[in-house]
Amino acid sequence: MPSTTTGQGTTDALREEARIWLSRLAVGEVRQVDLQAFKRWQHASPAHAAAFEDARRQWQAMRPVIGELLRTDPKIAARHDRMMQGPRVSRRAFLGTAAGAAAIAGVAVAYPPLGLWPAPGEWGADYRTGTGEQQAIAWTERVRITLNTNTRIRRRTAADEIPGIDLLSGEAAIDLAGVGTAFHVVAGAGRAVAESGRFEVRNLAGSVCVTCVEGSVRVEHPAGIRQLQARQQAIYDAMSIGFQARIELDEVSAWRRGELLFRQRPLAQVVDEINRYRPGRIVLMAVSKREQPVSGRFRIAVLDEAIVQLQHTFDLQARTFPAGVLVLS
Repeated sequence: MPSTTTGQGTTDALREEARIWLSRLAVGEVRQVDLQAFKRWQHASPAHAAAFEDARRQWQAMRPVIGELLRTDPKIAARHDRMMQGPRVSRRAFLGTAAGAAAIAGVAVAYPPLGLWPAPGEWGADYRTGTGEQQAIAWTERVRITLNTNTRIRRRTAADEIPGIDLLSGEAAIDLAGVGTAFHVVAGAGRAVAESGRFEVRNLAGSVCVTCVEGSVRVEHPAGIRQLQARQQAIYDAMSIGFQARIELDEVSAWRRGELLFRQRPLAQVVDEINRYRPGRIVLMAVSKREQPVSGRFRIAVLDEAIVQLQHTFDLQARTFPAGVLVLS
């Protein structure tokens, strides 16, 4: 994973690479070739070594928060248990050499619930946006793609029958000018295909949502096919696909206007959505408040105002931790 940018770009790239290495070392078997590759990267320069050490310290500092998450959130605890099943002996031996078993044990616990690092399936993206970033891409003369925050896409190969992209994670809006060759977006277990119009695809935490904004979109999934018209939506995971009609486009597409719009959404979902746009992580520990409804319109550029408003509305206490972690209880 060479770093070829300069200045701040180099620093950001090294941080990203350090986090990817930390994630990679925390999952699956680690081979001797992985050990050698990691050592080459780590010793490439003092900046490489410092970036990895900084990532390791951040995970160590967050271990108390992670432990609390595992105690209070059954879904996160279940995901952690699934992740920790399987062979770990060689990984533990490797990590003792690379960064210290205790530190990476924190990574193995934190990696699924906090989601601060790129997941293994997201490596190798052709285009990506960081936290709070959006990017417009003129894909072809008639295809325009807008990437939302923390989004990674990969170009489909020339051998594919229909041109398109893999949405590895995040959210993308596709605008097709006129009628022409079909364009598809592969996300998770399915894909969305359209010849004209506008649609949006969101791929987060194993769940994919396809929204038809204008025209029509065909959603193909092993469990069935859904033909969507404007203001209709399909939601699927690895096993099933569902359908929803007459959705509120104003709320779904608010991000393209630089806003987050919520109508009677549970507080836990609102916090999850804010986390996509804010550096660090907000952790909602107040279990009794998680299902409380929230309605409001917040500007993405000043989300700290939204956090303060939520604190006052729901009488939440805030504690800050390293790496931008904010605990609300």
